[in-house]
Amino acid sequence: MRILICEDSVLLREGLVRLLEHSGHTVVAALRDAEGIVEAVADTEPELCILDVRLPPSFTDEGIRAALRLRQGSPDLPILVLSQYVEERYAAELIAAHGGPLGYLLKDRVADVAEFVDSVERIAGGDTILDPEVVAQLLSRRGRDDRLRRLTERERTVLAAIAEGRSNQAIAQLLFLSEASVEKHITAIFQKLGLAADDAGNRRVMAAIAYLTSTGAVQAPPAYPGQGSGAGSTAGSGA
Repeated sequence: MRILICEDSVLLREGLVRLLEHSGHTVVAALRDAEGIVEAVADTEPELCILDVRLPPSFTDEGIRAALRLRQGSPDLPILVLSQYVEERYAAELIAAHGGPLGYLLKDRVADVAEFVDSVERIAGGDTILDPEVVAQLLSRRGRDDRLRRLTERERTVLAAIAEGRSNQAIAQLLFLSEASVEKHITAIFQKLGLAADDAGNRRVMAAIAYLTSTGAVQAPPAYPGQGSGAGSTAGSGA
């Protein structure tokens, strides 16, 4: 597999290069920042990109914003965000972006090399894998998802369509409803899931995560040694 890495730490960057090449993969580019990453992807045609969240020059959110740019320009490209941080705003947007496979793993929770390589290969193969801590933070203060039991059958159908990345118009066409009816159903879904209107515009994302978590539609990463058996939360992409 052809892999592009974007990581500012030279030790981690070179460590990833050696690890992945030792595992039989080819690192086509190893960048220290996200400048020129879109051009690098076009030139090297990787089959997977691994990016840190915080990169030069400001070490805030350059990496995950670069991941969003890659998703827009190459929607089928598998992306793995590998970071010490959960950048909630852009993480939610990246999960919501309709496109290729996605991973978001936290560096300090990866304690087994073989399991990490397996996750990399699964993402490249089409899986979406999110660290349970990422999911926990995105769903924090929203309660457990037996909330879905509050939904009517029609509302669950609408929510499933949201999780597939469908717009209100597409949902209306799918279910032979007016867009106004779809909007009423979505408003009811948000209320029953406890997703307030001030959730930074990410209510569709969080609703989709709640649905995919409840259905097991997206796989959790392996329980790395030290994570404990309770780390198996899941999440996935929505609209």
